[in-house]
Amino acid sequence: MPPAPPPKLTDYLRILMGDMPWSFLLEASIRLVLMYLLLLLGLRLMGKRMAGQLSRTELAALMSLAAAIGIPLLSADRGLLSPLIIASVVVIGQQLTARWSARRRQVERVLQSTLTPVVANGVLQLDHMEHVVLSQERLFAELRGENLEHLGQVNYLFLEANGTFSLVEEKEPQPGLSLIPGWDKEFRDEQPVAAGTFACIRCGQVLKAPQKPTSTCPHCEAQQWEPAVLASK
Repeated sequence: MPPAPPPKLTDYLRILMGDMPWSFLLEASIRLVLMYLLLLLGLRLMGKRMAGQLSRTELAALMSLAAAIGIPLLSADRGLLSPLIIASVVVIGQQLTARWSARRRQVERVLQSTLTPVVANGVLQLDHMEHVVLSQERLFAELRGENLEHLGQVNYLFLEANGTFSLVEEKEPQPGLSLIPGWDKEFRDEQPVAAGTFACIRCGQVLKAPQKPTSTCPHCEAQQWEPAVLASK
């Protein structure tokens, strides 16, 4: 058998269709409809949580469904029975895992993780932030999205197991570290400064002193301080 001719850049039909005949377009459309219905059925059977913020096990189940559907959708030599079986195993496995986690708290902690306090009483919990790989700027961006201006307005901020944040605002805000980037000097100048109060730039710990402290922060041992601020509104 003579070798196949090398591909050419001007072979537009091959680029568009590959080795499949035009009739496969109709079959691919039918496969797409069936796979779409299978995916909807799988998500429906796995519960309402699949339409919200996903946990680790739910995300793994969704990715497994997507992987099972992808190849048979575009490959003419793959039947639809295998993704149906895979989807059934994924749905059953997800249901069993969810029920097992609901009955045993320890299993839920292993599979889903637990919430992590990343801010407590206006102070960044740096060890927890390092554990969950959360940067200060990412955390500040989240708080700015809640229309907050400084850490003194935060009682607690939790990072939930599914990656979302839960904020508990301070009922009586205290002076705190500004959440506004240092380059935005115009906004910074609008924030009232709390006289005789300084905040650690690294963690937000607040100290009262007549002038800028030269000592290390009692919470994180950093030596950088700036005036603590109040909300401008």
